[in-house]
Amino acid sequence: MDVYAMPKVFTDHHSWYSAILSSISQHSSSPTATTTDTTTNPIHIYTYTHVLHGFSVRLSRSELSVLQSLPGFVSSIPDVRGEADTTRTPKFLGLPSGVWLQSNYGKGVVIGVLDSGVWPESKSYSDIGMSEIPPRWKGRCVTDSNFSASVCNKKLIGVQYFNKGVLAENPNAVIVNSSRDDDGHGTHTSTTAAGGFVKNASFFGYANGTAAGVAPLAHIAMYKVVWRNNIYASDVFAAVDQAIRDGVDVISISLSFRRDYLYEDPLAIASFAAMERGILVACSAGNRGSDFWTVRSGMPWAVTVGAGSLDREVGAIVTLGNGISIFGSSLFLRNSSVSQVPLVYVNECNVNNAGNIGNKIVVCTTYDYAIDQSISDVGNANVAGGIFILRTPTIERIIDISYPAAFVTPEEGRAILNYINKSSNPTARMNFGKTRLGVKPAPILGDYSARGPSPTCPSVLKPDIFAPGTLVLAAWPGTTPVDSFEQDYFSSFNIIYGTSMSTPHVAGVAALLKSSHPEWSPAAIRSAMMTTADSLDNTGMPIKDHAYGLQPADPLGMGAGHINPKRAMNPGLIYDANREDYVKLICSLNFTDKEIKTIIRSSRYNCTSRTLDLNYPSFIAYFNAEEASSNGTATQVFRRTVTNVGDAASTYTAKLADMGEVNASVKPKNLVFKRKNEKLSYTLTLKGPRRVNPTLIKGSLTWVEINGKYVVRSPILATRLNIENRFD
Repeated sequence: MDVYAMPKVFTDHHSWYSAILSSISQHSSSPTATTTDTTTNPIHIYTYTHVLHGFSVRLSRSELSVLQSLPGFVSSIPDVRGEADTTRTPKFLGLPSGVWLQSNYGKGVVIGVLDSGVWPESKSYSDIGMSEIPPRWKGRCVTDSNFSASVCNKKLIGVQYFNKGVLAENPNAVIVNSSRDDDGHGTHTSTTAAGGFVKNASFFGYANGTAAGVAPLAHIAMYKVVWRNNIYASDVFAAVDQAIRDGVDVISISLSFRRDYLYEDPLAIASFAAMERGILVACSAGNRGSDFWTVRSGMPWAVTVGAGSLDREVGAIVTLGNGISIFGSSLFLRNSSVSQVPLVYVNECNVNNAGNIGNKIVVCTTYDYAIDQSISDVGNANVAGGIFILRTPTIERIIDISYPAAFVTPEEGRAILNYINKSSNPTARMNFGKTRLGVKPAPILGDYSARGPSPTCPSVLKPDIFAPGTLVLAAWPGTTPVDSFEQDYFSSFNIIYGTSMSTPHVAGVAALLKSSHPEWSPAAIRSAMMTTADSLDNTGMPIKDHAYGLQPADPLGMGAGHINPKRAMNPGLIYDANREDYVKLICSLNFTDKEIKTIIRSSRYNCTSRTLDLNYPSFIAYFNAEEASSNGTATQVFRRTVTNVGDAASTYTAKLADMGEVNASVKPKNLVFKRKNEKLSYTLTLKGPRRVNPTLIKGSLTWVEINGKYVVRSPILATRLNIENRFD
């Protein structure tokens, strides 16, 4: 609704909306009303204050038509459904080596989490060592049918649930009206972001160590919107509205909606309101895999997070009869070991033609296209165990294995096969619940992590960054099974994967940065994380992509790179942006006046200086001419402004990575700052064929401080992908 159209007779928008719904109800019940659909009295669900000027209501089509004809109506969107997309990760991210001390462990910062609730009995929610609740905090813990506000403390300072939208769409659904987590997802994500220190944490022996969130002294506020994977836009709007009112500093959202346009995406609308109030919103990129245009939550005012591995593997030690030990990836839970038994090789896992194998460990080579069938066939043969030789086993296979089995690389597999071929009586044993640290290469971009460009805003390169999301250990509800094969298995911690797991890592780092730099805007915090991200793995080589046979990852998968909190604390330069900058971009997307108002919640805006060239720390250019003759060249120019947050007097020199047939140039080539917070601008020009080949050409622009103290890197991508085909 257009808040400026509210009649003066009403004292506030709540009373205005109530009057509107009352008039619609009267119209529907009028004997003169005609309709082709069944009408009922409008069911009012929520009234919103911050995320949008409006309300959610259940209406018939005819009632919606009446609403659309009223003065002040701007737009409506359906109540769409969304979907839900650690002992080692803090050390892998370098947090203990100065970052925690520099940021005071996130002390005083409040992270709001939209998810499936909390399990307050978890030790990760202990408030030992926590500071007092900030006086500015306006939130609360709400007692409900299965949750007592008395369990909240200085760690867990806000807990509420929102399910009116779910119930309106599913009136016969059986739901416990409680913020208590009966799924596990919310407990896992919230403690990943800000869980306290818990010694001797593990998952059935796997990943043993001290668990801690990224910002262990930050406060947590949970807004439950996930109900057994039922997620509705109206509930998400209400939760973000409440989070803004409560005074959170960072919002972590590990869920997404499949929407084609920004004005249809509930998270785009809600996060815009949060951004206006200085709240950084971290959203998951989604788990839709490696195809182009699959990334979700691509709004340029939020941080869109991909996922990858860390330098830890969980699995089994395979000890051969000759004493050689080999590590195999696995998350098998039911037996801790397989005793010394005969070892047999079966070609291509074809156990059906291998006769009665019996109590033996089967070794076989398999391939990505056949792995599911291979796992099933070996399991159905009732063997003692299985060892699968596979170049890049997917995380789903490692997690879902239901019998004693492990995955080894071809290199490790050769050692096993050599032993079998040279031994007259090969044997082996398997011991599960093992962990290996310092694995190389790491990180590797996950094959499940969704890829850009963003369908909703193709002019801004997405995702922004990636973080640990593969086999992440964090807290879990004590009554929610971690596995239910043949029987239920329970644990206080669980190891799961997805961009849902990487997002709270980024939210936690944002909290650390907010603690150290409270004056920074959400865009400044995002910039610090992006321009200092790692493009190289722990072997010093380009980060690899699991989806493409461990070839180098590109910016459509990893964004600017893997998050590096230590460097982000002191980035040197930042790319800042504010509401007006985002409005200029929105004005350039060919939206109607009402569609623009839907996002920015105001009729007072100016589109005279519209531009797609947002002051963003990354670049994407489309060289995608489709004409029969696409000869000639095209030029694209980007203008950026950087703010000096490093040393007062400093000079930076531009370094451009080679982009083949695309020529990149920057002016000026040097930026000379005389004082802190000074702003300087530059232009980046890309010149290349009107249609580039190959599909993606990647590069980078790096501003290097002349003494090497600061390295400020931005990814560049030139592509021939056609924006018009992004919804295919």
